[in-house]
Amino acid sequence: MIYFNNVSKVYNKDSVVLNDVTLTITSGEFVSIVGHSGAGKTTLVKMILADDVPDEGTVFFESINIFKLKDNELTKLRRRIGVVFQDFKLLSNKTAYENIAFAMEAVGKTNQEIESDVPHVLELVDLGDKMFRFPSQMSGGEQQRLAIARAIINQPELIIADEPTGNLDAINTYEIVQILKKINDLGTTVILTTHNRGVVDSINKRVITMEKGKIIRDDNNGKYKI
Repeated sequence: MIYFNNVSKVYNKDSVVLNDVTLTITSGEFVSIVGHSGAGKTTLVKMILADDVPDEGTVFFESINIFKLKDNELTKLRRRIGVVFQDFKLLSNKTAYENIAFAMEAVGKTNQEIESDVPHVLELVDLGDKMFRFPSQMSGGEQQRLAIARAIINQPELIIADEPTGNLDAINTYEIVQILKKINDLGTTVILTTHNRGVVDSINKRVITMEKGKIIRDDNNGKYKI
């Protein structure tokens, strides 16, 4: 599904962010990418979205060379990817329902589809009773579950979760991980970046460890080892 072919990114001679990274992620996998701050995790996932460009090498989504896409083609590709951020990035002036409806409107979904799908996805993330609450009226864990609902509403093939539990307590962290596992069980590929050892160990799926821009370990059914 995703293939990094000898990808390097250098900001200056003292800042090698990615160093000759070759990596394959197949459809349906759950992959955790771990490493200390500055290891290259976020740059790696940014390149899947073409939010960052390699100095050398190529990134493919299926057979598509991401960096040869025109703007309209890149927009279509990004619609196949859902992203969950550490800081939620919700629209504060919209309710839970409206946050998700907005994501559907952006891709041209009809009012009928919105009315049908939004309650369903809110139930999936255990927010069915919070439909008309604003983000400020929700806990951090509820806001992150809403962000996940927004990310999956248009049925993407890939979910990128970049430190999604970084601001959450242990209970909410557990709930977010369970939802991501549920999404993966339904067939969606999940890429998770995290510093959280407990999260990675509880998932018991493939773990890629990065250090100074390089992949130093790639274990199926791995654990957090740094």
